[in-house]
Amino acid sequence: MSFLQLLDALLNFVAPALVLAPVLALAARWMLRRDAGAPGFWAQAGLNFAAGVAVLAIGLLLFGRDGRMASYVALVVVCGSVQWASARGWR
Repeated sequence: MSFLQLLDALLNFVAPALVLAPVLALAARWMLRRDAGAPGFWAQAGLNFAAGVAVLAIGLLLFGRDGRMASYVALVVVCGSVQWASARGWR
């Protein structure tokens, strides 16, 4: 596998988390009340991205291949929970 093929595979692996992270951060600004102690947009997107990549990596380890629907469901649930917690949605 050449370097470009490896880079392409890695970018395709993290693409769902990379798209979902800023979308959730933007949706939280629109739907949730802004709290004084909540982190900014880029911090929320970074937390969502890190959690999303971790979930996708765990799904790859558990199922032995990338792209299983259960991994994507877990990605949405975990990233939504992280976004809710980082935006202090319980208040």
